[in-house]
Amino acid sequence: MWAPGLAHGADFTKTDLNIAMSDGVQLAATYFQPTGTPPPAGWPAVVLLHGLGQTRNSSDFVNWSPNSMAAQYLAPAGYAVLTFDARAHGQSGGLFTLDGPRELADLRELLTWLTTRHPIDAQHVGAYGASYGGGLVWKAAVEGLPLAAIVPVATWTDLREALAPQSLVRAGIVLSFSQDIPRERYSPDVLALLSDAIAERNVPAIRAYLASRSTRSQLGSLRVPTFILQGRRDFAFDANQAIAGYNRIRGPKRLYLGDLGHLPAPNPPAEFDFVSLEIRAWFDRFLKGVPNGIDKRPPIELAPDPWRPPTSYRTLPKPRKLKLAFGGRSLLSFDGKVTRTTKRVRALETFGTPVVKVSLASSTGYKHLVAVLSAVTPSGSEIVVSDGGTDTQAVGSRPRTVTINLQNEITSIPAGSRLRLTLGARSTVQSIANLVYLIPVADGASARVGKVTLTLPVLPKRVSR
Repeated sequence: MWAPGLAHGADFTKTDLNIAMSDGVQLAATYFQPTGTPPPAGWPAVVLLHGLGQTRNSSDFVNWSPNSMAAQYLAPAGYAVLTFDARAHGQSGGLFTLDGPRELADLRELLTWLTTRHPIDAQHVGAYGASYGGGLVWKAAVEGLPLAAIVPVATWTDLREALAPQSLVRAGIVLSFSQDIPRERYSPDVLALLSDAIAERNVPAIRAYLASRSTRSQLGSLRVPTFILQGRRDFAFDANQAIAGYNRIRGPKRLYLGDLGHLPAPNPPAEFDFVSLEIRAWFDRFLKGVPNGIDKRPPIELAPDPWRPPTSYRTLPKPRKLKLAFGGRSLLSFDGKVTRTTKRVRALETFGTPVVKVSLASSTGYKHLVAVLSAVTPSGSEIVVSDGGTDTQAVGSRPRTVTINLQNEITSIPAGSRLRLTLGARSTVQSIANLVYLIPVADGASARVGKVTLTLPVLPKRVSR
């Protein structure tokens, strides 16, 4: 059990400094330490990791910068906290290798610096990471870094599935992320693969590289107490990235699904306050030993959209499946689209992986197919529900059923909406603003589209209104 020492109120010191890594690179960091006498074993501590292109003082997610979290929620509560600009970010040196062995070594060395040079309880150090930082937190945990509790947020467990599912690169997502890092700060091998990904070349090598940055296959051995937070509607890393991780880990675990994350997530400030207190409670339980009951409550939370405090579940909600079929035959040109639209539906809330099956034939090498599922509301606006794509190079002149698994974006669909499937070579055929799949097929290529089916998982009882 943690003993509180003499720190009280918001008393802590904050020190900015540079920390040298074993390869000579300097990482810019901030160290927070409570004032007063530490507990006999030392202060419990947390390392906070930022997202891609961000720093310890900034965040994609409005209020979620590591330094603001440390100053508002952790240091005043008796935690020593270390934040840092990741290699190739902010004021730090070095080259970017996408949460590779060098970044993992950085985190290992920072943990050693923290626990050997300060009055820290080395048995009770936790880590929080958002997006890019969350990927490294997962990697650190499965590689056995000495962490007593972790909180990965809005991140991946399988980066290959996130960025190149079904052998089709989500080039728009890759391109958007790539602009967060100046070109001169990339390692040469990552820069070469990035160019290939944006052009949809060398896809097997890209998928292999992304798999090397993934942890999902290793999570079955993880026993570290883990609190996972993920966005309902995050077009970079969908809810399945978190759900798959939650299902695999065997230690104490908790899952929160809400309005946080990458676009189009709204990141409401009230949610940040709510989850920050839950994150602190998780660390209190497993770093301080406080019997606050967070590990005894129903472990799954799903917040409504617009955000309100979440609904709790003992187990993951089991969706029911709507099965919709569309007949007819259409010719799909290299730069065109085919749409199928339902009748009006009652209010729905999706939860799970939508699956599209398309009867497809092509004698001209229509090399991939993209499906965008949207909802056309009674007011005429269109909500993009999900997207997906797949390689179709094996399709020939005889019709063949092609299966496309879409992203799990937990979406509230208003009553009276019509569901619309848009098929084409790129997501931009649905809307010029839909910049997920960007690579065209060859000029003059065409395909024949026949029967289309959609299996759509929905919550039996909606949480959003």
